[in-house]
Amino acid sequence: MNCSTNLPPLARRRNSRYLRGMTNIDTLLHARWILPVSEGDPCLVNHSIAIHEDRILEILPTETAKTGYQATVEQDYTQHALIPGLINAHTHAAMSLFRGLSDDIALMDWLQNHIWPAESKWVNEDFVQCGTELAVAEMLRSGTTCFNDMYFFPDITARAAKNAGIRACIGLIVIDFPTVWAGNADEYIDKGIAVHDSFRNDDLITTTFAPHAPYTVSDQPLEKIRSFAHEMDLPITMHIHETAHEVEESVEKTGMRPLQRLFDLGLVGPSLLAVHMTQLEQNEIDSLVDSGCHIVHCPESNLKLASGFCPVSELQDRGINVALGTDGAASNNDLDMLGEMRCAALVAKGVAADPTALPASAALRMATINGARALGIDSKVGSLEAGKQADIVAINMDHIETTPLYDPVSHLVYSCCREQVSDVWVAGRHVLKNRVLTSMDEASIRHQSHEWSRKIGSED
Repeated sequence: MNCSTNLPPLARRRNSRYLRGMTNIDTLLHARWILPVSEGDPCLVNHSIAIHEDRILEILPTETAKTGYQATVEQDYTQHALIPGLINAHTHAAMSLFRGLSDDIALMDWLQNHIWPAESKWVNEDFVQCGTELAVAEMLRSGTTCFNDMYFFPDITARAAKNAGIRACIGLIVIDFPTVWAGNADEYIDKGIAVHDSFRNDDLITTTFAPHAPYTVSDQPLEKIRSFAHEMDLPITMHIHETAHEVEESVEKTGMRPLQRLFDLGLVGPSLLAVHMTQLEQNEIDSLVDSGCHIVHCPESNLKLASGFCPVSELQDRGINVALGTDGAASNNDLDMLGEMRCAALVAKGVAADPTALPASAALRMATINGARALGIDSKVGSLEAGKQADIVAINMDHIETTPLYDPVSHLVYSCCREQVSDVWVAGRHVLKNRVLTSMDEASIRHQSHEWSRKIGSED
């Protein structure tokens, strides 16, 4: 990617109305590089972002910004790249408290014999509160400003996210069997709709229906979810074709592959976020192109559980929107979207046997604008553009690990580590300042997490 000192002509024309004299604003950020992830994937050198309240007013050359704006807060990031906030399109945030609990095990063994029993024993409101706070702290410290979650007690997750000042899409979990959250599919749906109603006008919290997987949700509740999602204009997030075993079991029980069943039920369309999708045949890829659905790729979790490989390069070549997620910390074992970008780019090249597959700029788009598009919030976030909300991450490139630097996008994907994230803003609010969380009590989070670890670990 070639960096430029100039905005594209359209952007210059759009922003010229602001340059008629000194304007008072809240925040002015000057940076060595800005990677807006906008049309054409520009890389802007020595540019600034003008922010007022929760929105970006414009992006312009630093020299012009310093004469055009008077800001309450003005910051220089002379060795930094500013990028859009990263969007983790698939998480189970509270499961951060199960990090490392049961590793190196196949998926169904991991679920049935380890995770589900642990959840039955330990998950309650306090567990979800503490686990979500731990996950949010980790995500903010690694540049994630929005996450799409799927777990029990979604109301607790939503409140924890809102209190921390992070953007969240809260999954309204549905499964057939009883848990501490609900007794049957109808109760899951009813309680989920109540959570949606509680946050329907919130600036940071949105919702999505989240049936767990084809093998845990039967036809009748899926039909209800399809109807409600259409009526309420909500996305649907679901684990689909995660493993060969899942597909084989479905064929044995129903005579069809899970994706075909979901097509028959009318669930595969522009509102669907199909998570994992490691088991795809060519005719299924063809049908996905026409459906308009989105795919969420979780490469590190898929590798760790040996679930298979999502054909990301081919899907993107066919015009299918592919976003990026970490999955939960129990199967990853981190929530590091910078690391996930690097893994996604490398795995795609290996799977396609093509070093040009999924270049760095495409991996960055997967972690930003593609995730926003999948969640239906791309008009608000996902790129740095005038009028969008100011979800911004500052990454210090002046480290031994990123020296020398020829292409900031390449370094961002292939060289950077999350410890280089210095500052994060969500809707203009400075939630990570020089690596210190401003909206959360790190010491308290560590203490509570250690207490949970002591209790859970004592049962091993």
